[in-house]
Amino acid sequence: MEKNTACIFNIQKFSLQDGPGIRTVVFFKGCPLRCGWCSNPESQYSKQEIMFDDTKCVSCLACAAECPTGAITVQNNKPVFHHDVCQVCLGCIEICPAGALSMQGQNMSLQKVKLEVMKDLPFYEESGGGVTLSGGEVLQQAKFATVLLKELKQAGIHTACETSGYAEKHVFSDFIETVDLLLFDLKHYDRVKHLQATHVDPDQIWSNLQIAIAAEKEILLRIPVIPGINDAIADAQGFCDLIKTFGLKKVQLLPFHQFGQNKYSLLQRMYTFEHKHGLYEDDLLPYCDVFLKNGLSCTF
Repeated sequence: MEKNTACIFNIQKFSLQDGPGIRTVVFFKGCPLRCGWCSNPESQYSKQEIMFDDTKCVSCLACAAECPTGAITVQNNKPVFHHDVCQVCLGCIEICPAGALSMQGQNMSLQKVKLEVMKDLPFYEESGGGVTLSGGEVLQQAKFATVLLKELKQAGIHTACETSGYAEKHVFSDFIETVDLLLFDLKHYDRVKHLQATHVDPDQIWSNLQIAIAAEKEILLRIPVIPGINDAIADAQGFCDLIKTFGLKKVQLLPFHQFGQNKYSLLQRMYTFEHKHGLYEDDLLPYCDVFLKNGLSCTF
């Protein structure tokens, strides 16, 4: 996408979890990481894509017959969707008699996004809130996001972003200039395990974190605690050792949950964490205690 258009998959109003006060969260589509536990799998692919609700499908297969590019094939009398060849003509959605198909992602202009978030300006002013850019990974559409941030700052709105920090250094540096708060995710402290879990090397992420620290940005480190990935007590200590090298003091734990599980079937994707149990704050109290004993502020 260019700096005047972005693919957005949600604009969430009245959020209380994504920065201070009442916030509007703009979710950008596209992410270079492939975390198996991702609760927003619809955010990973950078373009619009079809969601298919098998429970509504009547197997008429009109969608496959309508598709001009062969992006819909048939298996076991059900449609199978191939987003890599889909031209997003919407013909399949329009022809489906059961409403089993929906589109994820909308190409929105800068002006349209700005107008939408500005509707809640009174709530930002009363609560000390603002706008948070999220994803996917917002840095995948950094040109658009950077211009949006600048216009929001000119309007006196507090800005935040939720990010993995994975981007070229110059892209990241330009982007954070007008960000008031960075909600910065750390997936793992070990290089090899980080690569295995996310399919990207963490060195670029850690380097960008150092750039944000040097720029004296307000940073809240967030750790998604995932069963079998980084949930052992030894992992907590590993994170503490890494965080100390950055000189940061605040950490937020994000317990694993299954809220996004159904989306994988709607997108016809495999979900490898299907049989993992969700974690709750009480489950992570010993984990949290490791951070506290290391002199770090740790919250949920």
